[in-house]
Amino acid sequence: MRSNRRLRWAVIPIAVVLVVVLAGCSQQQLRGFLPAASQDATNHTSGITGLWVTSWIVLLGVGIITWGLIIWAAIIYRRRKGQTGLPVQMRYNLPIEIFYTIVPLILVLGFFAFTAKEQNSIEHPTKNPDVQIEVYGKRWAWDFNYLHVGPSDKGVNSPGIQAQENQNGDGTIDTAKLPVLYLPVNKSIEIDTQSRDVAHSFWIVDFLYKKDNIPGQTNKMYFTPTKLGTYEGKCAELCGDYHSLMLFRVKVVSQGDYDDYIQSLVDKGQTGILGPEYNTNTNLPGNEAPAVNEK
Repeated sequence: MRSNRRLRWAVIPIAVVLVVVLAGCSQQQLRGFLPAASQDATNHTSGITGLWVTSWIVLLGVGIITWGLIIWAAIIYRRRKGQTGLPVQMRYNLPIEIFYTIVPLILVLGFFAFTAKEQNSIEHPTKNPDVQIEVYGKRWAWDFNYLHVGPSDKGVNSPGIQAQENQNGDGTIDTAKLPVLYLPVNKSIEIDTQSRDVAHSFWIVDFLYKKDNIPGQTNKMYFTPTKLGTYEGKCAELCGDYHSLMLFRVKVVSQGDYDDYIQSLVDKGQTGILGPEYNTNTNLPGNEAPAVNEK
């Protein structure tokens, strides 16, 4: 009876602290500190957020139980006044052993199942997407090819340069010169990521997903942007000296604004696509060795 009363007094402060902490959380904290602009940015972000936040809630519960057991054991089995020698040794406790064997197994299987379900939803190919785009990563910028648009549906392109620092010397970036990827809102998108040289990673931060650009390989990502706005992008794979300047922006616009942008590329003469002929890595599968001049 005394031990139950002590356990109750150990649990009550933990519960009070938990209630106070949760009551003071901001919306960003309640979303697991994910970027504020990511909320409903695509058809996948709500599922990713739910998986992330739920995982942390479960892990917080595990932490509270673990801390509670540690505190309980420290209080109940502490050395009392007048005691000498070693305390009573307990070799086995079957209920606790079953608990710390079964519960972690359930947690691991649960995390795996929900992660696999969400990943399958994200990676599931979209049949006949409304927009198809090729993204080439290159040291240290991005080339964007908009497929099946422009004259004779041969595509249009937007080559990019690496981020340029402002001339005032404060180390800030001239955002007006960043490569920009335009996407129409509420349209299904397929992006094919490739690399011209080394491994890069195409990451739109607020979309909560990224896809590697691997030399000699095409990776695909599928999503539908659902909120107008401008989003930041960067390379998420260390790729060389100016990796930190491999930045870009994504503008999610109306269908009319998207069509106007495509026409502006046509008017600039940026028709056709910038394909693998501009790759600087010649050591790729299928490439032939340079011919040797025989004399």
